[in-house]
Amino acid sequence: MTDWMGMSAAPRTPPAGLKARVLARAGAAGAPPRWPLALAAGLALAAAGFAWWGRVEALRVADVQGRLTQMAAAYRDTLSLLRSPGTRVIQIPVSTNGQAGAVTIFADTMSHRWLVTCHHLAPNQPGQVYQLWFITTTGMASAAVIAEAGNVPMVKELEMPKGAGTVVGAAMSIEPGAGSSAPTGPMVFHYML
Repeated sequence: MTDWMGMSAAPRTPPAGLKARVLARAGAAGAPPRWPLALAAGLALAAAGFAWWGRVEALRVADVQGRLTQMAAAYRDTLSLLRSPGTRVIQIPVSTNGQAGAVTIFADTMSHRWLVTCHHLAPNQPGQVYQLWFITTTGMASAAVIAEAGNVPMVKELEMPKGAGTVVGAAMSIEPGAGSSAPTGPMVFHYML
């Protein structure tokens, strides 16, 4: 065995500073890399961003769902009024400022409600509105004030007046401002049931 040792190279003295360089490399190799920490921070920020976006979207969807639920309930209610066996349809042709239009009343005698639609009424003068009236056995009772909406049909659901007697007709007049307690302006129509 010593023969082999004799064949080995002669020992040499390492160059100056080799030990320091080797230890520096060993220390640098043993330090944990920094990119996993940066990746974790990036993932945490991305997760927080997605959580915030998800919350905002969930609130938006809940709002839309709530509005759709309300609209569906209103449509079901309107459809039930239209399909009720006690509903009577009254079509009244009208002319306002030379423009031909129509008022249609769906009068439900079972629920005592009316659905009134107004089509093609002429625009009001500034400071004027259309006002619907119930003609009752005790006189006129205000039903609704309707602001003209251009070419869009106006729709109102009305409850029969309480304590005003039996409803025997309907009327519409043009009234100043936000409406009147009794008809004062020109009558658009006066219809007895």
